[in-house]
Amino acid sequence: MMHPDAEAVPALAALVAQMRPRRGGGAATLQVQALIDMLETRPELRAALRAMLLKLFSERHAVLLFATSGIYPETGVVTETFRRCSHKLLPEADDAAQLKSAIGSIFCRRDLLWLDQVSPETWGALFHALKFDQAEDAGGLRQLLTDLLEAMRVVAHRIAAAGLEPEMLRLDPDLENHQSPFLALCEEALLLTRQLEEATEPPETVTDTQRHLLVLVDQCRQTIERVRRRAQQTGASFHLTFRLRRLAQHLKRLEALAELVCPPDGDADPALRRAAFWGELLAAECRRNDLHRFWRQNTELMALRVTENAGKSGEHYITETRPEYYAMLRSAAGGGFIIAFMAANKYLLLKLGLAPLAEVLAFSLNYALGFVLIHMLHFTVATKQPAMTANAIAAAIGETQGAGRERERDLEPLVQLVARTLRTQFAAILGNIGIAIPTAMLLSLVLWWITGSHFVDAEKARQLLQEIDPVGSGAVLYAAVAGVCLFLAGLIAGYYDNLCGYNRIPQRLLQLEWPRRVFGRARWQRVAAYVENNLGALAGNFFFGFLLGGASGLGMLLGLPLDIRHIAFSSAYWGYALAGLEFGVSWQVAALGALGVLVIGLVNLLVSFYLAMWVGLKARGVDFAQRRQLLSAVLRHLRQNPREFFLPPKATFAASRQTDQDS
Repeated sequence: MMHPDAEAVPALAALVAQMRPRRGGGAATLQVQALIDMLETRPELRAALRAMLLKLFSERHAVLLFATSGIYPETGVVTETFRRCSHKLLPEADDAAQLKSAIGSIFCRRDLLWLDQVSPETWGALFHALKFDQAEDAGGLRQLLTDLLEAMRVVAHRIAAAGLEPEMLRLDPDLENHQSPFLALCEEALLLTRQLEEATEPPETVTDTQRHLLVLVDQCRQTIERVRRRAQQTGASFHLTFRLRRLAQHLKRLEALAELVCPPDGDADPALRRAAFWGELLAAECRRNDLHRFWRQNTELMALRVTENAGKSGEHYITETRPEYYAMLRSAAGGGFIIAFMAANKYLLLKLGLAPLAEVLAFSLNYALGFVLIHMLHFTVATKQPAMTANAIAAAIGETQGAGRERERDLEPLVQLVARTLRTQFAAILGNIGIAIPTAMLLSLVLWWITGSHFVDAEKARQLLQEIDPVGSGAVLYAAVAGVCLFLAGLIAGYYDNLCGYNRIPQRLLQLEWPRRVFGRARWQRVAAYVENNLGALAGNFFFGFLLGGASGLGMLLGLPLDIRHIAFSSAYWGYALAGLEFGVSWQVAALGALGVLVIGLVNLLVSFYLAMWVGLKARGVDFAQRRQLLSAVLRHLRQNPREFFLPPKATFAASRQTDQDS
């Protein structure tokens, strides 16, 4: 039995230790329900536990707990990482003045395993069982209400300060030119706290103030969304992305505090709301030193900063009409033509016998400059698409999350998007390998006719065929490595697109005087416009080349069997090998090589697409629970209209032709 005069923190910690189950969530619910039954049947135990909680509330301040728990820290990532690591090694001392510290002593990280498993209704029943309205000394409750109101003031002032950040004003000048909703929200929150403290206002006045406060919260959220959309166009720093997330958390916390001190109309059981709020605080305190979760949150923030730009770029890689489809075929054919020469150049560099580091740099530059040339000529590399299109699909999935019961109907546009993406990808692959292979064969035959010897000798040709063997070599693993490089290149492209917009690179280029004198104002403006539209793609292609060349170099440095396999290069090498062997190979060997090319391409696409989709969904905080419905909808559409996954539907072509005629 708990003694009323016992120390509150050790006694409550012992109670939680007894309730802490050794099995799953069902056992946790039974433990809490057993405590409820004891409180209902033993009034003296209920009075002792209630008195202990009220004593804790009266002796310790809860402002810090209410205002900061679960909110992103103000400190930087590195500082917060060191703090969490140091507190894991050496626990922080108990601050006798703070309720936040007491909760940290009562609960531990292991309690997350069962706290989240207990339903809010069960926690609400525990609140009812304690019967705080029957307490003889209500000082603890009054102090708790005072701390709640003070926490509202703290959060309101932080919201007002965050709403006047320079980056917020840069993206939305109306916040400075007109009345800011963040400042109005702060004033309304302060008015509500004064009304509740004075307790002389009629209840309807307090309720009206609270309603107006919640309206202002919605206006602030709309402003955040407007700033976020503008940041997609003009670029955003990690600092702004972090601030917007933190500001959204503060708005949610202020809303929760306002509804806690002044329950909205129609709230039949305020205990459920209190239980949910305290459960959120307890979970946040149990995770206060969780390094994995902290890094995951910051990684998602960084991913959000770059994937939105990649998703916007990905829309250009998805065709809809038949003219666009054939344009993609032509663009991919040009890319395949260039890649055949890039593969030949790599073979020539290999024959030079350069030192390992020089060879890696030569290979990397061959890839990088070749991919940049392909982009500058408006050609396409098929495997560059998935990392871009996956983010566009992830953004579309994020828009379906709030559709409620109509969500299944809203999957139809998403299915159409997937179909357009797949047929565009098919066109790009067909264009790449359909030209790379004959170009490689033709180049080999021309060189044989001119020099009298094959470009690739018989021994090297057999080695090339062995390297793309999907069974007898590591081609599948190396293709996965290339898929990771493709994914990273997509992120790099998004990062540089964001960097270009945020740092206003084109506008700053136009401020340079000497290029205007050398090239002329009109030409230099075209250069700045080209940089604005292509910096991300150029950087992504350039770094992609170094990622491909550096992968094999890293394997050489570490003594690991690390290499890359890319579908376009593998198809070109397949063509060079067959020509080098004068096409004197069995059909089984040729077919195995062709199968290896297809497998390499499939792995390239799947790995890069999966990673980009996963990061895109994580960055947007999307947990797409309807993935099975989406998959079944895509398969159903494939059975009903298989042609749409390879060619645009005739209706689309007819509609576009009619539109052209009307115009």
